[in-house]
Amino acid sequence: MMLVPISKPLQRALEALSNETGEPIPQLVADALSHGLGIPVHTLFQVSTSGALVQGIYERAVSSTFLLNYGDFGLGTFDNLDGEMVVLDGVIYQVRSDGTVNKIVDETGTPFAIVVKFAADQDQTIASASSFEELRAICDRYRDSDNLFYAFRIDGHFDHIHTRAMKATPKGLPLAKAAAIQPEFDFRDIRGTLVGIWAPQFASAFNVVGYHFHFLSEDRTKGGHLLECSGTNLRVRVEKLNDFHLSLPESEEFLRADLTKDPSKDLAYAEQPHKKENV
Repeated sequence: MMLVPISKPLQRALEALSNETGEPIPQLVADALSHGLGIPVHTLFQVSTSGALVQGIYERAVSSTFLLNYGDFGLGTFDNLDGEMVVLDGVIYQVRSDGTVNKIVDETGTPFAIVVKFAADQDQTIASASSFEELRAICDRYRDSDNLFYAFRIDGHFDHIHTRAMKATPKGLPLAKAAAIQPEFDFRDIRGTLVGIWAPQFASAFNVVGYHFHFLSEDRTKGGHLLECSGTNLRVRVEKLNDFHLSLPESEEFLRADLTKDPSKDLAYAEQPHKKENV
């Protein structure tokens, strides 16, 4: 290991930034070196766990804008499951249950989110995908391991997009019950972006295993959690993620929760369509 001395002003600045963001000094230094040298860090940053969501822990863990210290691309939700979060090009969007999309500029809270500083390793174009199932199969070609995380950005024209957006949910209502009343939306002939994360099977205790995509239209007026899709001339960019950082809440509710149960069944139910509303 090489020890590199730094000046007192730099040390004080690092300590102040670490206190402000909560990020350890070694990570701040690594990020600065990555930016300065143009070398991606390929780190996935996650707030809380999917298991906590299943148990109805929906209160603020961090502010949504705090996430931008750790990534410019990702997905999640907001306090009390009030809509779907899409983080794209360094901007946070909230897709609400009434179908509207808000650009987040304040300190709105989030109980769960996943972000990366997106830097694609692969950049491909596919002619078409007739269904979400086919799109997932195509994405599988760009993964060379089942034991790493991957970020997927898919841009293009979609013949059909079917999404949902969670309604604000009373505290403590289990995720499966909250998902049963989620509004769903159909969009036709629309351009936009799919923001996705693929998580390996061993992550089932704290993340959604497999593919998890949120959609945002090119004009930033439509979106949601992806349930089904078809599209043509789609640009697929992929980043392999070999570093993982998990930030756990310190609320009394989280500290006392029983998180020993397997959340996969309830998560699978929440991922499925339940009620259809055409817009």
